[in-house]
Amino acid sequence: MRSWNTPRGGGDIVYGLGLIGALIHYIAEANAFWPALLGILKALIWPVFLVQSLL
Repeated sequence: MRSWNTPRGGGDIVYGLGLIGALIHYIAEANAFWPALLGILKALIWPVFLVQSLL
């Protein structure tokens, strides 16, 4: 079990900044409600797209 006071890498902040950037990008590109909702869902799972394109 991991305790909360152990040092971690900077992955949380990187994911958070990526999430905010992806939200801004996908919502700005959307022109209706459903594409905006799909953009929010895509922003939540953007690392999946990144890993898939890297592999």
